[in-house]
Amino acid sequence: MSVSPRTAVADPPKSGSATEGQPTRRPFWTRRRRDQLAGLAFISPQLLGSVVFVLLPIALVVRFSLHEWNVLAGDFHYTGGDNYTKLLDDANLPQVLKSTALFSVGLVVLNLCLALLLAVLLNQKLRGMTLFRTLFFSPVVVSLVAWTIVWGFLLQANGGINGLLHTVGIDGPNWLRGEGSAMFSVIVVQVFKNVGLNMVLFLAALQGVPKELYEAARVDGAGAWTRFRSITLPLISPTILLTSVITIVGSLQVFAQIAVLTQGGPKLSTTVLVYYLYQQAFQFHHFGYGATLSILLLLIVLALTVFQWQLRKRWVFYES
Repeated sequence: MSVSPRTAVADPPKSGSATEGQPTRRPFWTRRRRDQLAGLAFISPQLLGSVVFVLLPIALVVRFSLHEWNVLAGDFHYTGGDNYTKLLDDANLPQVLKSTALFSVGLVVLNLCLALLLAVLLNQKLRGMTLFRTLFFSPVVVSLVAWTIVWGFLLQANGGINGLLHTVGIDGPNWLRGEGSAMFSVIVVQVFKNVGLNMVLFLAALQGVPKELYEAARVDGAGAWTRFRSITLPLISPTILLTSVITIVGSLQVFAQIAVLTQGGPKLSTTVLVYYLYQQAFQFHHFGYGATLSILLLLIVLALTVFQWQLRKRWVFYES
């Protein structure tokens, strides 16, 4: 059988096509690369903000902790580890850390317990609950300094709190000048200021608990406390973890309340770590030592946060 010339001659390769034995050249702008670029574009504002406002300041604080900076004299010289040695030899630091721990523990316990109690009460389907929710949340949006100044007048020796106590025959103390009452007063002021935020978070978590579980437990004869302990607490445990982390970190950063109400007194009883580093850096102009105290505060916050995050697997629902 004869073969025609048209069928015998192979078609020439098309322009731009790969010849036999040569790899196909892939385009540079593939869909995967376009998706990666879009993702980087979306996270770039947050990434840039983290670098500029978090990582860069931390690096500068570490640098300042290795120097001594006298702003008034214009002197900035390297001191090595002298500030860290001073930190270990500081006679006031144990009392400052004790006051910080006392304030944080008192604030966290009172805030979380009161917020959970209010959330349980306000989760009832009764008339007027929206008004009460608004009233309890309203201090959160009030100016912090204005709130603290008002409470400062109320807690004076002749202020409104002692005036109310006097009407029932009780002579109240000078709340902001006693070593024991000053810390208690600052804790109460801070709890009333921010308890509404945790209350709203707990309220949202309570409304997400399935009602069928309560009905089944009630049919089985479980009481109110048993239902709360066995159903409510496990199911809202992720929210408890969130609020505890937020509240602990916030308690270690409190400054305005101390500065307005007690100025750290009396006798360092309310001098928390943030206020102490402010005194060292901006009142005594020991910026290097203030930076060292800032690093100590950062390590404490980081350690507590990691500790809580590791413990979540033991008690947080969905994590076990």
